[in-house]
Amino acid sequence: MADKKTTAKGGKKTTIRKKKSKLNFTKGVAHIHASYSNTIVSISDETGKVIAWASSGTCGMSGSRKSTPFAAQVAASTVAKSVLDRGLKSVDVEIKGPGPGRETAVRALEASGLKVTSISDVTPIPHNGCRPPKRPRG
Repeated sequence: MADKKTTAKGGKKTTIRKKKSKLNFTKGVAHIHASYSNTIVSISDETGKVIAWASSGTCGMSGSRKSTPFAAQVAASTVAKSVLDRGLKSVDVEIKGPGPGRETAVRALEASGLKVTSISDVTPIPHNGCRPPKRPRG
């Protein structure tokens, strides 16, 4: 992402960073992972390489505020801004998990200027997989 070069000018170290380049594609996939305690929004290209991501925790929320729909909205709009600056236009949305920030994250992506072409639910559902733990005696 960024090549760092350090140079010494008058005893001070300065770092020179390469600017984030414009993306050479306009379509991506937005992955929304909404758990009961947090919401993670990551946007990747169509091959699956992640371009940008944010979660409720990285946007300054902590504790029980991370699990609110507003926190999911803030995370989604943060990611959308960074991706729009780099040239992305439209996204397919994949939602995973039962959390409270599912719908608000999608709405925030639309409101920030990204065109949402499709919405799909990819929550993993077991087809009678693992045996559940035994009932507590009471």
